[in-house]
Amino acid sequence: MATVYTQMGEEKVVDLIDGVSAVHLDATNAKIGWGTGAGTAAKADTTLFVEASEARVAATVSQPVADKNQWVATMTCAGAGKTITNAGLFDAATAGNLVIHGDFTGIALAIGDKIEFTLSLEQS
Repeated sequence: MATVYTQMGEEKVVDLIDGVSAVHLDATNAKIGWGTGAGTAAKADTTLFVEASEARVAATVSQPVADKNQWVATMTCAGAGKTITNAGLFDAATAGNLVIHGDFTGIALAIGDKIEFTLSLEQS
């Protein structure tokens, strides 16, 4: 299992710092999505393995300590049952940049089941 700060994520943060990008990873733009499919999250990833049919959801954004940002969102299985294997933070509801990508052992869901994701980025 891996959780990575993607290359696109690094470029996004650099663009935010130098003012090239005006799309912040705030409660308006930060979206968490989930996916099915197998794989190990990698720095070069630009998409989830197989993004599930549920729409990405807005994240609650916080800064628990001075050098850390955190995004939390709960997703609900709306379609047929599925096994969720990965999740990520994006800067848009569709398309957009995958900033953080994590994979995990599959979690089997039935319609109406929920998973709360917490994604963190610490500058170190």
